Amino acid sequence: MDETDEQLLGWSKAGDKAAFVEIFWRHGSAVHAYLSRRTGRQDADDLLSEVWLRAFRGRTSYDCRYPDARPWLYGIARNVLRAHWREADRPLAFTEEAAATDPWSDADRRLDAAAQVEMLRPTLATLSADEREVLLLVVWEQLSPAEVAVALGIPQGTARSRLHRALSALRCEVGADSSFLNRLYPKEA
Repeated sequence: MDETDEQLLGWSKAGDKAAFVEIFWRHGSAVHAYLSRRTGRQDADDLLSEVWLRAFRGRTSYDCRYPDARPWLYGIARNVLRAHWREADRPLAFTEEAAATDPWSDADRRLDAAAQVEMLRPTLATLSADEREVLLLVVWEQLSPAEVAVALGIPQGTARSRLHRALSALRCEVGADSSFLNRLYPKEA
């Protein structure tokens, strides 16, 4: 299909059931990967249905200025995760377990080898939850700072400043002229 997510969601609002199914097929695996990286595969399997249920119920609130639904879906997934963590009385933090369950085989390559991943974990844990969330949405989910702003419901300038602070902390850890950081997020280099 050549239709944008915006068009599909519009058709879904008008009663076309197949249009929302197409949104699911386009973005289901990315949303599942997002959940898996933060909770592990088993919890992600359980939470995914809640994300899609909320997305279907909330499709009338979709802002049609954005042709890509991924940031909107990540925002819904983030809210589902927060509810899940509140129910389980778990902290909103980057965990070793969440990193270990990353289903994307190229994530380690993008983080430039296991040694550097180990070096970054303590730094990621020191970032504020907001800074870490922006950084992970940019690096793992490959959203632009503008799309992160949509996903988190924050101004674009706030998303950019959080990303800058997170990258600055990483830069202090790995060195300002690190080619690793340039590969991690080349736009900031």
